[in-house]
Amino acid sequence: MRLTILGGGGFRVPLIHRALLADVAEDRITEVTLHDTDAARLAAIGRVLAAQARGVPGAPRVTATTDLAAAVTGADFVFVAIRVGGLEGRVIDERVALAAGVLGQETVGAGGISYGLRTVPVATAIAERIAAAAPDAWVINFTNPAGLVTEAMTRHLGDRVVGICDTPAGLGRRVAAALGADPDQVRLDYAGLNHLGWLLAVHVGARDVLPDLLADEVALHSFEEGRLFGADWLRALGAVPNEYLHYYYSNRETRAAARDAAQTRGAFLLDQQRGCYASLADPAADPLSTWEGVRAERDATYMAENRTAAGLAAAAHDTGTAGGYEDVALAVMRAIASDEPATLILNVRNRGALGMLDDDAVVEVPCTVDARGARPAPVGQLPGHAAGLVCSVKASERAVLDAAAGGSWTSALRAMATHPLVDSVAVARRLLETYRSHFLELAYLR
Repeated sequence: MRLTILGGGGFRVPLIHRALLADVAEDRITEVTLHDTDAARLAAIGRVLAAQARGVPGAPRVTATTDLAAAVTGADFVFVAIRVGGLEGRVIDERVALAAGVLGQETVGAGGISYGLRTVPVATAIAERIAAAAPDAWVINFTNPAGLVTEAMTRHLGDRVVGICDTPAGLGRRVAAALGADPDQVRLDYAGLNHLGWLLAVHVGARDVLPDLLADEVALHSFEEGRLFGADWLRALGAVPNEYLHYYYSNRETRAAARDAAQTRGAFLLDQQRGCYASLADPAADPLSTWEGVRAERDATYMAENRTAAGLAAAAHDTGTAGGYEDVALAVMRAIASDEPATLILNVRNRGALGMLDDDAVVEVPCTVDARGARPAPVGQLPGHAAGLVCSVKASERAVLDAAAGGSWTSALRAMATHPLVDSVAVARRLLETYRSHFLELAYLR
């Protein structure tokens, strides 16, 4: 089978390759095509992959191209992992938002809306190209904002595209450990949108053991989300939120931490990756050890501002390799290719899973995945506090899609001004005007 990775020069591509190298399934990927608009980044990541595959029997053959049509034609699976505007764009998203007094995180609030407005037209064009050149391919979207971008792509690819994120899987793994349960024997009731979801129940056998966790102070403080949100707030919710909800529940504190940091997260990553890619271009460098060192530093500092805002020590975040986004993607491919059903938390069209949203809204819920694709499990109604937030954010996402489809400034303004983390129409208007002055990709808004 052939896998194409769009954004193939991206820093995290070696994680996908590593998962493929470890795959021993009969229906495994035998050929990988990397596509990127930046040939230098493709070459750099190609060196890392070659070093990683050295001595591994049966390693997939890797090729690289800057030609999109050639990359997708004949693919069985396509991973979409692009970043429109690069990390330089992320830095602008963050700084413009913070200067206006609102959060600038890349997927949440003003920064996420700016990123979405840039990305949706490009993702839509890619979806159209895949539909024409590889109509039988299965598409797995990694591109953020993952739920929004996946919904844009479903309008051309239907249910042949799913979005993935490793945050729900990581949350489930940490909660299972806190309960002393085998993660493979636990069934999770989880629902919401990408980066806006809640763990509502944890089933071990026929019993929901989440109430046991919420009653256990020591267990609650043994894992990342318990420390981040605090035991009292988790008990008040009666659920365990996705870590990204910290931006909503502690917005004032996270905004202050971001404002006071020496540099934004995007600026840190930009400096780090500039150095990494420069080193990878040096023929004398060891590409794999260079990449590994940078990855370790990246993982250790993930969501550091949130830990600062919560008054926690700057301990490394639990990003582990088990259950990472590359493993979720591999599990999706394996379930489809082998027609062996798997239950995975994915971003898919709602189709009745969440009662407060229409069928075409992309949601993040447990799905059964097999040769027919991913089908969401019914969830029903979220708790009122969660349902209100989901509906509000989904309305903002839909306005982004309207703006991207019609070039409507009015729709873009509605997306920005109605988001729960943007507190003023005047601020929303100023944000949009400033973003458009920075990004040629937003010139379509009129």
